[in-house]
Amino acid sequence: MTNSLQNSDTWQVQHDIETDAHPSAIWALFSDVAGWKTWNSGVEASELEGPFATGSSFAMTPTGAEPLHSRLLDVRENECFVDETRVDDLVVVVHHRLTALGNGRTRISYALSASGPGAAEIGPMVAADFPDVLSALSARASEVRS
Repeated sequence: MTNSLQNSDTWQVQHDIETDAHPSAIWALFSDVAGWKTWNSGVEASELEGPFATGSSFAMTPTGAEPLHSRLLDVRENECFVDETRVDDLVVVVHHRLTALGNGRTRISYALSASGPGAAEIGPMVAADFPDVLSALSARASEVRS
């Protein structure tokens, strides 16, 4: 599912996937920041600065690019984490949510909101791989069942 809203200074989109993986299996992959590159082909490297908790920061290097520095705005185990990346006046916030659906299924949602100069150009570039990332995350979490 894809929903989007856009104008020149803001851009939003959400992608969802359903999986048979338990939220705790997905959470184990989320909280292993150094391991993101094992299921997200757009990540060359990532490093957490402190615990995987609200207020901590991490550096993520997209494949072939310079590192980006982000802050964890909200972290709730087996439920969600929200990160914020600022580049000058551009702010990109990504919500990563897990919703238990019953019958052993989980919905994984990635919702991106970009605001500031260039949001309408940068937002789609950042979110372009979300469907592939969600598929790879779902497959990996199903392999490691928890």
